[in-house]
Amino acid sequence: MENRQMGLFEKFLNSEQASGIVLILATIGSITLANASFGPGYLDFWQQKIGFSGAGVELHQSIEHWINDGLMAVFFLLIGLEIERELYIGKLSDPREATLPAFAALGGMALPALFHFFFNQGTPTQAGIGIPMATDIAFALGVLALLGDRVPASLKIFLAAFAIIDDLGAIVLIALFYAQGFSLPYFASALIIFLGLLTLNRLGVNRLALYLLPGVVMWYCLLKSGVHATLAGVLLAFAIPFGRGDEDSPSSTLLHSLHNPVAFLVMPLFALANTGIVLGGNWLGSLATANSAGIFAGLVLGKPLGIVFVSWLAVKLGISRLPDDVRWGHVLGAGLLGGIGFTMSIFITLLAFNDPATIQSAKITVLLSSVAAGTAGYVILRRAAVPIPNKKV
Repeated sequence: MENRQMGLFEKFLNSEQASGIVLILATIGSITLANASFGPGYLDFWQQKIGFSGAGVELHQSIEHWINDGLMAVFFLLIGLEIERELYIGKLSDPREATLPAFAALGGMALPALFHFFFNQGTPTQAGIGIPMATDIAFALGVLALLGDRVPASLKIFLAAFAIIDDLGAIVLIALFYAQGFSLPYFASALIIFLGLLTLNRLGVNRLALYLLPGVVMWYCLLKSGVHATLAGVLLAFAIPFGRGDEDSPSSTLLHSLHNPVAFLVMPLFALANTGIVLGGNWLGSLATANSAGIFAGLVLGKPLGIVFVSWLAVKLGISRLPDDVRWGHVLGAGLLGGIGFTMSIFITLLAFNDPATIQSAKITVLLSSVAAGTAGYVILRRAAVPIPNKKV
């Protein structure tokens, strides 16, 4: 069981690291195309509406919205399956091992939110409080991969674990604070479907199709309810039978099937559709806002300070233990990598604001902050690192 679990975790790390590289290329490509002579046509493409009507369903959305509301639900389904696996048989299943990344994630969410609130309290951009709370697992692990075996294997596990918990916090945040135009009948319908799926689970039904098809209907109901439709992915993940985590369990089967499509299709499409940022003549001036200050301070300062301080406090109080091969310099470096918000930060930006100028400046700030945090984290970890014998995670 242990060897199989480590193999799954290694596959997760590898796919996330490779996805980070693809995301970087997609982002650079999107910004380049948006600022080319044919940039307006490129940006208009993502706003083209497509959809269908029939069987009492009327659904027409722009390509961008199909990606953000539809394909990102698949991303959240993968995240939900990863969280489920880690809770049952992974690094979060043992409370003694889970406490340190859990406290790190708590500090890494709370302090960035306070930084943003400090700059934006009582202003229209206060709704962006969730933007600096998120960590992009793919980019963070991608930067860590550049150091290879110079960083301890347990640091990779620590970073992935607190980033997963971080994502869970972002999911809860989206559910609680970013619902729009709430519809009780549709929301109740989604909950009824979810309860039905849980009942199938309890009855021992293992056919994936009997979960996926109602899951699509649950996604539609959440879309219409005003609660963000991507949450259907998380609910579906926890309804799908996990069993003992065997290779042929429905949860493991779906997890294996989704890794590559999410890493190399869903995430690059999200980057292409959402990072087409036009850098006008005064784009630097647009960053001199309270919202941009809150995002930058939250990601570059709040994340590492929150992660390091709360982790140190947990160790000092004897609640958690620092792994033998990890030093506080490693934790600081990992905390800075936690400031790479990117995917989740941009996603929350789109939920928090409607004003195009505010969204544009927030996106640019997220990108610049992520680059700054990632670069600082890499430098810190490189200085703290000593070559470690090659050992698979």
